[in-house]
Amino acid sequence: MHKKIVIGKKDIIDFPKINLMNLPVKIDSGAYTSSIHCYRATEVKVDGKMKLKCYFLSPKNKDYKNCIFIFDEYDTKVVKSSNGMAETRYSIKTKVKMFGKLYNIELTLAKRWHMKFQVLLGRKFLSNKFVIDTSQSNLSKKKTIKYYIYE
Repeated sequence: MHKKIVIGKKDIIDFPKINLMNLPVKIDSGAYTSSIHCYRATEVKVDGKMKLKCYFLSPKNKDYKNCIFIFDEYDTKVVKSSNGMAETRYSIKTKVKMFGKLYNIELTLAKRWHMKFQVLLGRKFLSNKFVIDTSQSNLSKKKTIKYYIYE
């Protein structure tokens, strides 16, 4: 039997494949999908193939650089928001680093301008890996720091 890792209500994680580090995230068992703030996503033709060009995070947020990536593989998903409205979003697959381990993750691209957290981890990603303790925060980050101190 696989032992599940305890995760808090929020954390700070890395997305090494897309070079986004130390991002604050909200753990949301009420959301099915995970999402990341993308303020612009457009399909572009490169060498005769359609690709997805993404502008991550906010150019107005001085804590994050303007990150632009082009994805060869992407999809679209219909996502129902907490207010019951359905919208079609692009989705990408990447890696997330938590608790010193890399995990595969699918992220939908959402405009989260007015949200406190620009990244949301939903239960599709959390299931069978984590148990949420809402009284805790930043457990992955604390464990990573602990590894650095003792290694």
